[in-house]
Amino acid sequence: MGRWKMLKCWANRSLVVSAFLFSALALAETKIIALGDSLTEGYGISEEQAYPALLQDRLSKEGFNIKIINAGVSGATSASGPSRLKWHLKAKPSILILALGANDGLRGISSEKMEKNLIETLRIAQKNSMKILFVGMQMPPNYGKKYRDDYQNVFSKIAKKERLEFVPFLLEGVAGNPKLNLPDGIHPNEEGHKVLAETIYKHLKKLL
Repeated sequence: MGRWKMLKCWANRSLVVSAFLFSALALAETKIIALGDSLTEGYGISEEQAYPALLQDRLSKEGFNIKIINAGVSGATSASGPSRLKWHLKAKPSILILALGANDGLRGISSEKMEKNLIETLRIAQKNSMKILFVGMQMPPNYGKKYRDDYQNVFSKIAKKERLEFVPFLLEGVAGNPKLNLPDGIHPNEEGHKVLAETIYKHLKKLL
């Protein structure tokens, strides 16, 4: 074999090896969809300060090759879950953080409707072999005991029935604390999102 042919052969082999390594690295990346509302979006703060970005930074520093896609939309209810998750499937995610339902409660939507919507969203994730971190919410006392109990029980019932990794309350340690919330008293500030990230992190890491 002439020198030129040898060089050409080695160049082709290098391209093949490079392509293989690039593909392997791409396949190794874990894509996570954080499907939620304004609490996930990071209402009132920058996206870099919202809990999905904080989670990605922490896990990346720990050596995980992940990409967390912030799919939070202000005002979203559980009814938007199925269609929005279908749209994000093009990213080929392997994990779903499902954090919807807060606006259902605030708007007084029936627990039955919310449950139906959440189950439909979960079925899409399960059909696409996604691991699921299911995130619950709670309503303030002024919504009445019966509605609050019915609402909260939807999340625990689904988590138990579907055997999901479960965060009972996204705003644990944050709700009602003025130091961790924006002036509206509803949405976490930068410090509040650090607490949310810690809450989610403990459960999410079990799925990686």
